[in-house]
Amino acid sequence: MNRKRITYIVSNVDKALAFEWVVEFLDASRFSLSFILLNPGDSALERFCRRMDVPVKRITYRGKRDVPRAFLSIFLYLVFRRPHFVHCHMFEAYVLGIPAAWLAFIRGRVYTRHNATYHREYYPRVVKFDAMANRLSSRVVATSENVARVLRRGEGVPERKVCTIRHGFPLEKFMDVPQSEVDELAARYGTAGRHPVVGVIARYLDLKGIQYVIPAWKRLREEYPDSHLVLANARGPFADEITRLLSHVPESAYTEIPFEDNIYALYNLFDIHVHVPINPEIEAFGQTYVEALASGTPSVFTMSGVAPEFVRHEQNALVVPFEESAPIYEAMKRILTDDQLRRRLIQQGKTDVQQFGVEVMIRKLQELYSE
Repeated sequence: MNRKRITYIVSNVDKALAFEWVVEFLDASRFSLSFILLNPGDSALERFCRRMDVPVKRITYRGKRDVPRAFLSIFLYLVFRRPHFVHCHMFEAYVLGIPAAWLAFIRGRVYTRHNATYHREYYPRVVKFDAMANRLSSRVVATSENVARVLRRGEGVPERKVCTIRHGFPLEKFMDVPQSEVDELAARYGTAGRHPVVGVIARYLDLKGIQYVIPAWKRLREEYPDSHLVLANARGPFADEITRLLSHVPESAYTEIPFEDNIYALYNLFDIHVHVPINPEIEAFGQTYVEALASGTPSVFTMSGVAPEFVRHEQNALVVPFEESAPIYEAMKRILTDDQLRRRLIQQGKTDVQQFGVEVMIRKLQELYSE
C-alpha cells in the first residue's frame, strides 16, 4: 500500500512535545511524515526529527525580510515532493505555507489554529491573514470547541471546513514521574523544603492573567512565609509588568524558568498550580489545564479555552472569576487547608483527563489525512 505523504510546516518553534508525539505515534505503515521548519537556526525539533530519521528541511526565517525567499523555498519543496497533505502550525507557517500549497495544487491544505481571539484583540491588522488562510485551506483544525466557535461564528469559516481535534497527551508520562527527577529540579530551582510551592506555566502575556496570580500569592505568603512561586515559560512582552509586581519580593522567594525540558517532573514540584486567562475566548486550548490534572497537581483555573469542556468546580479543580486576585488567594488557601477537597481534586482530575489521551488525537489526525 502506498503511504500518504504528509508535510508539516512549523514556524518559530524550538521544542514542542506535541510534534514529537506525532512523529512517535502516527502510523508509519500508512503515512510518510516530513517537516519544513521556519526558524532562525537549529532547533530541538529539528534535532529530534534527524534522530528519528524523519525528513526535515530548515528554511532560515528571521523576520519579514525573509518572506519572499521562504515562500519560494516552500513552494519549490512542495512542487517537487508532492505531499498529499500540507499541515501548517503557527502564524508564519500558515501565512506562507497555505498559499504556497494552493499555488502548488496540493489538494490537502490544512492548518491548525493555535489562537482563538488573540489576533482580533491584540493584533487586528493581521486578522486579514487569518481570513486568507481560512479561505485557501481545505480544512481548518480547531483545538477546542472555543476555537471552532470563533472560526464559525466570528470568522465565517464554513462548517464543512472546521475539524475539531483536541490536543492529546501521553498521560502515563505525567502520572508516573521518577522521584529522582523531581528532586533534581527541586534542587536546581530552589524549591526543596519550601511549602507551599505555587506554580504557573504560562508565557509572559497579559492575557494569561499572571498579574492576578502574583498579588494572590503575595497575600498567601503572609501566612506561609516559606512559600515559593515558580513562573515557568518566563519570557514574553509582559515581562516588565511581572518584574514590577515582584519588585518588593525577595529573589529567594520565587524562581523564573524560561524553559524546562522535563515538563513531567516540573508539575510535580508544585503544591498548587494556577492558570487564569483573562476571558473565556482568549485561550485557544491551554495544554496546562490537562497536564496539571494528569500530574495530580491541585489547580486553580479560570474557564477559558478547553476548560469548559471538562473542568468542574470543586470536583477536579477550583474555578475562579476572571481578572480577580482575591478569589485566587481564597482558592489556594482552601486547597492547603481542606485535605478532603485536595484529595478529591487530585483523584477526579486524573480520571477526567483520560479523554485527552494521545491515541485519540492521533486517530483523528489519521482520519483527517485519510480523507
